[in-house]
Amino acid sequence: MKIAIAYPPLASEKGVPLLTQNRQFQWFSRPTYIFPVVPATAATMLKKAGHDVLFLDGIAAELSPEAFETRLSAFAPDLVVLETKTPVVKRHWRWIDAFKKRNPARVALVGDHVTALPAESMDACKVDYILTGGDWDFLLSNLIRSRFDPRDFEPGIWYRDAAGEICNTGRFRLDHDLNSAPWIDRDLVHWKLYAEKNGNFRRTPGTYIMSGRDCWHAKCTFCSWTTLYPTYRTRNVCDVVDEIDCLATRYGVKEIMDDSGSFPVGSWLRTFCEEMIRRGLNRKVRIDCNMRFGRLKAADYALMRKAGFRLVLFGVESANQETLDRFCKKITVKDVEEGAKWASEAGLDVHLTFMFGHAWEGSAEIAKTVALARKLLADGHASTLQCTLTIPYPGTPLFRELDASGGLATHDWDAYDMRRAITRTPYATEAQIKEAIRSVYRGFLQPRALWHRLTTTRNLFDFSFYYRGLRALIGHLLDFRN
Repeated sequence: MKIAIAYPPLASEKGVPLLTQNRQFQWFSRPTYIFPVVPATAATMLKKAGHDVLFLDGIAAELSPEAFETRLSAFAPDLVVLETKTPVVKRHWRWIDAFKKRNPARVALVGDHVTALPAESMDACKVDYILTGGDWDFLLSNLIRSRFDPRDFEPGIWYRDAAGEICNTGRFRLDHDLNSAPWIDRDLVHWKLYAEKNGNFRRTPGTYIMSGRDCWHAKCTFCSWTTLYPTYRTRNVCDVVDEIDCLATRYGVKEIMDDSGSFPVGSWLRTFCEEMIRRGLNRKVRIDCNMRFGRLKAADYALMRKAGFRLVLFGVESANQETLDRFCKKITVKDVEEGAKWASEAGLDVHLTFMFGHAWEGSAEIAKTVALARKLLADGHASTLQCTLTIPYPGTPLFRELDASGGLATHDWDAYDMRRAITRTPYATEAQIKEAIRSVYRGFLQPRALWHRLTTTRNLFDFSFYYRGLRALIGHLLDFRN
């Protein structure tokens, strides 16, 4: 069978869509491409099963709509799979309907939005299947293996029966063995498209893996990926290290981002670090990962640095304890300050994410978060950071809370693209919120922050990274202009 996993170009005056396997969608002024681990795994599974697979990312390949359609038509797929997200789902509905008018191929949708609201997309367009949950790579293999026979479908698949009625096989399950998934065929999925234009990488080429799916906390009320992954599983430690060895040796990868929502901790982390050191991989490749404050100690960060970790990304969201509690972060502001200090003093680059535009925060609370972010930059306890608007994605507890209380400004999914506030903020204007974000970004230009950057410069790679970072900073200031 011929299967295409595709990302149609989405031309917009807003910029470049940050879509592939992304937890928070944005239009970026400067292109940034995240390597899509789960879609790439799906493509590899199908190829290993003997199918003809086309991985066609028209966004990362920077194709025109005409060039994209030409390549897709030449492949003549039996099934096209699209990953979608709330701010572009209506665009994908239109694309599917236009595609189905001229092509007999079936179409499947995947992603957090259609997992939260599968019936909506089945009603809104002529899509044939919706594969819900985060293990849609396994579901796609099941769909193809069954040759589209619903009697053999696993739980989590929405489809139309012979009479055109919408049916489903119940709630998805996350009981697949991650160790049974193959290593990604990097050439099949054109990994080099994502190897350079990514703000996380200090050294290039870089790529992505996932040691777990997805976050061992999985309770943050705003996180759209808790819709996909309400539970947590990890791969075998040695299998992950073997894959890293292959990426460094075979592909010449210099930096690897582990895109698990939270990197495994405890004995898994210790074994991983010890194995990286034992094999000497800590001298060949740098590792980046997502982590949570409040779990690791100074000694853990020191071991991670010794094992080859460079960048650790943390979600802070707010400097106000009430907000952290309402988001079910299960951390304190002290955890943030202490953890950032420990990690940076261990020699790790610390990346922090903040969110602005919470319904219950006013100017005083916003100023408190701005002050914390700028202080962490000035103290050298944060190397980089990112600010976003609060976007309550469908399927999250935050969305349900605000929807029930009338706290959503709109249900127009196009507007959920971080260009304007979706949450009603009676205690702050949108102009105040965007100016706060710009103030945080200007914190990179504080003399003390610049001094810390200069004194931690290690090699020529750093200067290239700084140049890319400066361009990204300008882009972010433009993204949040009033």
